[in-house]
Amino acid sequence: MEPRKTPPEYFLEIFADTTHVRDVLKGVLNLIFFHRYFPSIRPVTFDVLDFTLPAINDADLETLIESRVSSLVRQHLSSAAGQDGQIVGGGGGVRGRIAVEFYEKKRRRSGHWFGGLTGKGDEEVCWEIWTLDVTIATPRTESERAKVRKAMGNMLQKAALKILSVVNRDKDHIPPITTSDSNPFPYRIVVNPRADGWGNRMGLY
Repeated sequence: MEPRKTPPEYFLEIFADTTHVRDVLKGVLNLIFFHRYFPSIRPVTFDVLDFTLPAINDADLETLIESRVSSLVRQHLSSAAGQDGQIVGGGGGVRGRIAVEFYEKKRRRSGHWFGGLTGKGDEEVCWEIWTLDVTIATPRTESERAKVRKAMGNMLQKAALKILSVVNRDKDHIPPITTSDSNPFPYRIVVNPRADGWGNRMGLY
């Protein structure tokens, strides 16, 4: 049995206030999928802050992104509320994490594990991970809001440039497409992956 390689993992720092965090996360996630979603797509655009980002016109993906973003925001806004005002100003915030994992389907070799099972002898092997470290700020004054908005714009530009740099530079690890499935590479979007463990990783899309 070949040793399993550790997939490359790319980290993005995401900073946003409670008003813009949903759109910022959707924009960044759509940008990742725009470069890693291989079925035929009709590209659309997504406006967030002062940026126009590419996105994918796919109802299932859009629903999944909306669900995961809402879950993260709910968890961490309730966490902030429970800290009785300790989260203050543009310098403070609540941290969360959301990860996008891309997989390839591989046929298990005969005699290995459940080898010989027809149609169920595949396993999913992760080949790339994008991890978004999210800080949700809660500015209290107009001055703080202005500082946070400027910081959000800088962060979004930096994240977009990093994604473009990675996808243009790192290509050798992308598996060959060996299936006629409409989506050759299943994916997961996981909220707080290290906290929730594998229980939140069930279900490939």
